[in-house]
Amino acid sequence: MKALPHLGRTEDLGQHGSWRFTRETAIDPELVLVFHELYEVAFGPLRTQSLARQVLTEAEFREQMVDSAVTKYVAWTLDGEPVGLCTMTNQLHTVPWISPEYFAARYPEHWARDAIWYYGFTLAHPSQRHARFLDQMVEVSVGEPLAQQAVCAWDMCEFNDEGLGLGARLNRAFERFTGRTPDRTDTQNYYTVDFS
Repeated sequence: MKALPHLGRTEDLGQHGSWRFTRETAIDPELVLVFHELYEVAFGPLRTQSLARQVLTEAEFREQMVDSAVTKYVAWTLDGEPVGLCTMTNQLHTVPWISPEYFAARYPEHWARDAIWYYGFTLAHPSQRHARFLDQMVEVSVGEPLAQQAVCAWDMCEFNDEGLGLGARLNRAFERFTGRTPDRTDTQNYYTVDFS
């Protein structure tokens, strides 16, 4: 196996399935571009599939990659090529599209001990987009929240949830690795009226 590049503060999480995983505090600037290209492939189509903005700007993406409050789980091939990335944080102020107060009000005990984690995004190279990859990413990333007896949350647009079936796949992965079933917590409905 090729040596993995140094990215910041790196924790080697070992091999899981066909991938080697690391936990990063910051992504090397050279790899930010690689991951931004993957991000665009994965999330770019949502610009026209979802009424709400689902895609970070390049500047927002770069900021997430260097912010040490955002944990990055990186998946590597056994040859040392980066092929997947998952972001999460328990510093909810870093997620501009959610309301930290919502979580503070509903989970005050968890809130008091910084035990509420929010998944920002998970992406994979097109060659890695299959259930085993998603399962491994969940298994690797849920370790710290499980140890903390934390609350985890994420959001997903209807196109990804219902159209692509990612919500059900993610729910099954969480059930398999945590024994808990995710609940749909909130829904935002958007309306239009056409006067033509």
